[in-house]
Amino acid sequence: MTRTAVVTGASSGIGAASARALAGDGFLVVCAARREDRVTALAEEIGGRAVVVDVTDPESVAALAATVESIDVLVNNAGGAFDQATVEAADPEVWAQMFDVNALSVLRVTQALLPALRADGGGLVINMGSTAGRVAYEGGGGYVAAKHAVKVITQTLRLEMVAEPLRFTEIAPGMVKTEEFTLNRVQGDQERYDKVYEGVAEPLVADDIAEMVRWVASLPAHVNIDELVVRPRAQAAQHKVHRTAG
Repeated sequence: MTRTAVVTGASSGIGAASARALAGDGFLVVCAARREDRVTALAEEIGGRAVVVDVTDPESVAALAATVESIDVLVNNAGGAFDQATVEAADPEVWAQMFDVNALSVLRVTQALLPALRADGGGLVINMGSTAGRVAYEGGGGYVAAKHAVKVITQTLRLEMVAEPLRFTEIAPGMVKTEEFTLNRVQGDQERYDKVYEGVAEPLVADDIAEMVRWVASLPAHVNIDELVVRPRAQAAQHKVHRTAG
């Protein structure tokens, strides 16, 4: 019997890599994201299905849920960081946008797809968190708050649904170099983007996190990985990164 997975934010980065990894393990992957051209190309590449969805729009999420009767794995990957402002200088609307796309999207999509996860007697939800959901750092307040919320949502689901054959995992990556995440955060400033990774020999890449997704999804149904924190070897903490001289 073919196993089915839904991956949100599948148009690039960790989402696209996770879709490929799950497809490689035999899943039929529903690739869900806003950019139709990208998710269509990805779905064709991996033999999956493309669904255009905006995870901040309840009607769009409901339409996604209507396309699946049963699923085995849901990867809530959609998210992003949109500023580096101090709390004093932060724009509340930008914070609200980050909370919506990172945290409320997990709520909306999980609520909408729980019936499909239950349909075949149990399923797995993987929420993409961050090490930002573990520790605060200057200039990260809005994103840090949103990713702390993802951690707590995952923990609460685990508690509330422990009597059901459902599993809930948070994967919390540290420094990951992808083509869009940090560039979006610095508003497309290539110089600032380059400085983030300057001197870091081997930051994580999307395929590294996708391997975590694949591994968690491969485990027996009685095994729940509550949380998985993964950083590159060069990053011991948010504030402790080994950089080589240029």
